[in-house]
Amino acid sequence: MSSREEILAAIRRNTQKRYEKPDVRIEKRLSYADKIGQFCSVSRAVGGRAVVLGEGEDLNEAIRSVYPSAKRIASVLLEVTCATFNPDELDDPKELDGTDLAVISGEWGVAENGAVWIPQTVKHKAVYFIAERLVILLDRNRIVDTMYDAYRKLDKQPYEFGTFISGPSKTADIEQALVMGAHGAREVTVILV
Repeated sequence: MSSREEILAAIRRNTQKRYEKPDVRIEKRLSYADKIGQFCSVSRAVGGRAVVLGEGEDLNEAIRSVYPSAKRIASVLLEVTCATFNPDELDDPKELDGTDLAVISGEWGVAENGAVWIPQTVKHKAVYFIAERLVILLDRNRIVDTMYDAYRKLDKQPYEFGTFISGPSKTADIEQALVMGAHGAREVTVILV
């Protein structure tokens, strides 16, 4: 018997009360009448920003109005003409260091926590985490109620790499000193198109 099996056997022997696995096929789940409003509200609560692009509003002007001082802007998206370079043209992900802003696309948004599913659609996934600021473009019709709903959508498509991003990267130590941008972008804006 392996160490793992010994440990599990000891746990089973010493467990007083056992519970069945929960039924994850819950029919009555959390739902929001206004998914976009909920998504925007939660995005603010987690330190991010969500902007709903208005009818006829220019995407590039919206990006520039939120980040007017950004100089080095990375994007592979053709509609993002304010980008100053295409990160897929770089050979080494280390060359992404010093990126002020990365503009990427998200596939699914989650109303309950403001998270956005980001599948890898770029050569170097480091661009998602090394940029000081991140703009995620998301189709406003692709917001689901819960993480459960999002994972059900993801089950239908294979992904080599993907991550959920909800607001800026942050961490706090035991003294509760909050540090922004410790593991990723210092600022995150989701633009709902």
